[in-house]
Amino acid sequence: MDLIVPSIGLIFWMTLTFLVVFLLLRKMAWKPILKSLKERETSIQDALDSAEKAKAEMQALQASNEAILMEARNERDKLLKEARDTKESIIGEAKAASQKEAEKIMQSAREVIQSEKMAAIDEMKSQVAKLSLEIAEKILRTELSSDEKQKALVNSLLNDVTLN
Repeated sequence: MDLIVPSIGLIFWMTLTFLVVFLLLRKMAWKPILKSLKERETSIQDALDSAEKAKAEMQALQASNEAILMEARNERDKLLKEARDTKESIIGEAKAASQKEAEKIMQSAREVIQSEKMAAIDEMKSQVAKLSLEIAEKILRTELSSDEKQKALVNSLLNDVTLN
């Protein structure tokens, strides 16, 4: 029965030891842990804010690209209408000459439309690439902020190179 019921002295020393350990941990470990948790929360919030900003920029870019495509379509329609009008007026004057002229105008309209479309696509690709690089740069800065993470990345890259 003595093994189940501890003595008063044992309870006193265990309580005193617990309180000393608790106070030491509270003073030396609890504050740094809370500080590191707060810093982690701040860095996560910053990352979320920058992702939200990038998302808004992508939506604005997409809206801009839609407007450019709509403008190109309107221009294409305008050019096609002009080509048809020109074709009809020339057909009335001389059928053989009008056929050649209409083909030239249609080809010109297609080339203009194609070049405007390619310019819009190239601009969109350029802007997406720029945003991707900026996002990748921010992520790499965050991910490689400590020497340990940098060393781990270098070691994994060296392992990949030697294995391949």
